[in-house]
Amino acid sequence: MTTAAMPVPAAVPATGGDVDSRAAYASFGLAYVLGHGAAAVSLGPDPLIALPGWLPMTLLGAGLAAGTVFASVAATRAQRGAGPHDSLSGKLLGLSWISAFAALFLAITGLASQLDMPELQSMLWPTWSGFLVGLLYLGEGATRRNLLHYGLGTWLALTSTAALFLGIPNLFWVLAIAGGGGFAVAAVLESRRLARNGGRISFSRAVI
Repeated sequence: MTTAAMPVPAAVPATGGDVDSRAAYASFGLAYVLGHGAAAVSLGPDPLIALPGWLPMTLLGAGLAAGTVFASVAATRAQRGAGPHDSLSGKLLGLSWISAFAALFLAITGLASQLDMPELQSMLWPTWSGFLVGLLYLGEGATRRNLLHYGLGTWLALTSTAALFLGIPNLFWVLAIAGGGGFAVAAVLESRRLARNGGRISFSRAVI
């Protein structure tokens, strides 16, 4: 009597480009909702709530810093198990988050100083940081063939720059609702994508 051998499922190859980005989405989303939301209700000619002037920028900066760390780590881990060329691309994408925000800080600070308009930072930081995050996600989406990243980057880049036409405090409402909502939708879609993929993403790569 012969026994038929049961087929052994082939191991899923370790390929780069698939990680859990929900931590980055959540950090950026909270930065938008809390930071821009606090600015929207406390700034302008007729503020709804009196808040310390430093609070909105502090909330925004803390959320952007956390999101930048999570996003740079995710970009690096996305290429884990890939070839040397793709691995280098992932590391460079991760470092681009840090260098891009450092350049943004210098640009905004230098511009406000040269024009002797320190209040300009209250408009440029919210809009330009959103535009920069959008461009970085566009680049990552194109490089990693990640449609969710690419779509989110397009949305952030367009809404952040369009908000400049509205002035204070309306631009903060747009950033808080449109930007924060964009990250919330991206987090939901990311959860669904991971659920569809099942166990193909290892725990070490999924947790950032």
